[in-house]
Amino acid sequence: MREKYGVPFIHNYPSISHRCIQKAGAKLKFPFNCHNRTLPFHQMKLFSYLNKAFNGFPSSSKLLLVFSLSGGGLVAYSESQSTSATNNTELERLANKKKVVVLGTGWASASFLKDLDISSYDVRVVSPRNYFAFTPLLPSVTCGTVEARSIVEPIRNIVKKKNGEIQFWEAECTKIDAAKKKVFCRSSIEANLVGKKEFSLDYDYLVIATGAEVNTFNTPGVVEYCHFLKEVEDAQKIRASVIDCFEKAILPELTEEERRINLHFVIVGGGPTGVEFAAELHDFVYEDLVKLYPMVRDLVSITVIQSGDHILNTYDSRISSFAETKFARDGIDVCTGCRVLSVTDKNVNMKIKSTGEYVPVPHGMVVWSTGVTTRPVVKDFMEQIGQESMLLTCMAISALLSGMQGKRRVLATDEWLRVKGYEDVYAIGDCATIDQRKVMEDIAAIFKAADKNNSGTLNVEEFQDMIDDILIRYPQVDLHLQSEHLSSVTDLLKDPEGNARKEIDIEGFKLALSHVDSQLKSLPATAQVAAQQGAYLSRCFNRRELCKTQPEGPRRFQGQGRHEFMPFRYKHFGQFAPLGGEQAAAELPGDWVSVGRSTQWLWYSVYASKQVSWRTRVLVVFDWTRRFIFGRDSSGI
Repeated sequence: MREKYGVPFIHNYPSISHRCIQKAGAKLKFPFNCHNRTLPFHQMKLFSYLNKAFNGFPSSSKLLLVFSLSGGGLVAYSESQSTSATNNTELERLANKKKVVVLGTGWASASFLKDLDISSYDVRVVSPRNYFAFTPLLPSVTCGTVEARSIVEPIRNIVKKKNGEIQFWEAECTKIDAAKKKVFCRSSIEANLVGKKEFSLDYDYLVIATGAEVNTFNTPGVVEYCHFLKEVEDAQKIRASVIDCFEKAILPELTEEERRINLHFVIVGGGPTGVEFAAELHDFVYEDLVKLYPMVRDLVSITVIQSGDHILNTYDSRISSFAETKFARDGIDVCTGCRVLSVTDKNVNMKIKSTGEYVPVPHGMVVWSTGVTTRPVVKDFMEQIGQESMLLTCMAISALLSGMQGKRRVLATDEWLRVKGYEDVYAIGDCATIDQRKVMEDIAAIFKAADKNNSGTLNVEEFQDMIDDILIRYPQVDLHLQSEHLSSVTDLLKDPEGNARKEIDIEGFKLALSHVDSQLKSLPATAQVAAQQGAYLSRCFNRRELCKTQPEGPRRFQGQGRHEFMPFRYKHFGQFAPLGGEQAAAELPGDWVSVGRSTQWLWYSVYASKQVSWRTRVLVVFDWTRRFIFGRDSSGI
């Protein structure tokens, strides 16, 4: 019967070893001996078919399920011949990719990672924050208008959308060794967990996007007694402190003066962040808190201290005037022309510049918002570059002194966002500034390139051939034309009386462009600038191989050929200043200024559309709606 209806199982499947079958049987506690058990003929036909199919694909993973209908048993057999080959292919593919290390998860780095094509790059991200924060809404978080989690997006949600994997480590970069192309990091996780905290990463390209930290100007007492408004955690601390001030003020047996001091909120800095926080705080107090603490309604005061002559002095003067008028109407005290000398637990000690008078200002809470400065790791890197520059030969030093990093406040980059001194290190966002090359530095080379017949003079036709490259390479030329109300670049060649000239020599050419470089301006440290820089840099990385053979940039006046990429050009889309009471001011392109309630609704729509995900967009809009219906939350958490 055995020879008629079945065949020995092991002899009909030579591709499956006795040992593997026995192991599988033992693992599954199969109740029969593989050497002696035979199977019915119809089951053997199924196994034979599966065996041929598996042997036809030797490189694929194999899985064989053996059923015994009579015995009720099951044998499972699997084999993966391709694991090793797949791993080797993956390792080889990664080895051919350029390693890109990105420091930071702010506006610049998030924009860079969002648009980067990682098919040619092995990307590693290091940051002490594992999320991206929509920082323009931080003042709203301080007063509960928007919840903190509504403006943050986990960085892994942003990077996982790529066609591949971007590795992220929650750590802080402590040192950059550009000579060895290595960064040293330390885990920012404070929990008492096993394992080393320090590690290092090699790179082919480094993108520094660490942002900046609050600038205290070494003012005594600021770190100890002031709140900052730079991170999400700062906004949460301010929110809790505001509630604490009110709770302390209503305690029994306090004098009225003590209550006034506890409810005196001082904001140092009249820039966009300080002004917006003052407006949010005013709305929070008079729309929500006075209903809960009616006994101290008339004791609350808000003061803004500004060293300049006006608040919002980076905006159009019409917006500054409107903001000062509205704050005066709302009862917010604006002290301009005042310099803070020190801060104690009781007073903000300031000096009035016009009179030289020293005035102590009692406070319950102080928020310091006076600008930003470079982080320690970037300062260390700048000093490292400066020291290396000093080691160069005397002939080269003169050419590098202007670009020495150690003497600057932030990292200096060229127009392609490369850190000066290193071709493979880039810096974007608040930690860097673009050191635009001056026209007068290349004036002789420009004249020589335009003078095609080597006549020693330029005519209008020769100059026009160079106009496009000049405008792209030196954007200050276009700004100069606008400031002087000139309709064409050729108008620069006119004589001092305004008469057209057919030809111009080198000295006349220098004189014509001598005032162009006065239009050079540093870009502001804003989210808008950082986001555009990140998007630009990702485009350069995506087109790197193509542009090596087909350069798209302007002509090289110092050297041969053309630049690989177009230089970065910032495009200003305007800026907002929410001023409370459902009113805002906006500075729009084309010298347009808008103020009032309609501008506030424009602010709502723009900020909702600029969220990095639909999740945060929905949450922010929901928070705004909740505030309109139920008011702001006043709990101390």
